[in-house]
Amino acid sequence: MVSKVSFTVDSPGGPHTLSVSYERQGTGEPLLLLHGIGHHWQAWEPVLPLLAPERDVIAVDLPGFGSSPALPHGMSYHLSTVVPALGALCEALGIERPHVAGNSLGGLLALELGREKLVRSVTALSPAGFWTEGERRYAFGTLLAMRRGARMVPEPVLGRLSRTAAGRAALTSTIYARPGRRSPQAVVAETLALRDAAGFRATLDAGRRVLFTSDVPGVPVTVAWGTRDRLLLSRQGIRAKRAIPGARLVRLPGCGHVPMNDDPALVARVILDGSR
Repeated sequence: MVSKVSFTVDSPGGPHTLSVSYERQGTGEPLLLLHGIGHHWQAWEPVLPLLAPERDVIAVDLPGFGSSPALPHGMSYHLSTVVPALGALCEALGIERPHVAGNSLGGLLALELGREKLVRSVTALSPAGFWTEGERRYAFGTLLAMRRGARMVPEPVLGRLSRTAAGRAALTSTIYARPGRRSPQAVVAETLALRDAAGFRATLDAGRRVLFTSDVPGVPVTVAWGTRDRLLLSRQGIRAKRAIPGARLVRLPGCGHVPMNDDPALVARVILDGSR
């Protein structure tokens, strides 16, 4: 069942109250799951049944995405704001230094949480921040085009498209290597989440100068990359390994940018192995 928690964070403009939606299930050590830009916690649904028997799983809607409200006026979407907010979220939920797994933007946030020693292990799936400037422009341009497309398709047409394999491929093949595996209901929901994400543009703007170039000492790190990632190409994993020499670098054969749907069993195993 989806829940909501409110908590207070400090900012240069004074304290602000944030509200975050999340899905929590399972038993064991806590595991925080962070989705990518324009997505929502349901991106993790394919792997939740595989993780929950071994972990207390908390999949969140990041501020300004899914059903979590946007950050209050005056708060930025820069890492220096969002990372402490996630630390405050963990405190509000009563979880101390959880394991964390993140995809894309969520992978970058997971690595930053590791660098701040707010988590006990990090699994980053196709994390942002290891791009060249050309690769970043390509990724941002693709994301903006996806957002425009999501806004242009009327909901009745979206519903009809999602009911065919070809339609699901047209809507989601940028992020999934196997879009036909995604259910029609999930495709509609995530397209609407992209369309309505209040934090989308501000998050993109905040990411224009982001480069992850320093190590994450003292925290076990796994970086995993889909071999069929069309948004952040898998060669960026080599740069991640150079920046974080102690990281375990894992290939995800046949997986796209959001690998949880393409091969749930493999992704769950990578996350569980990385959070021992």
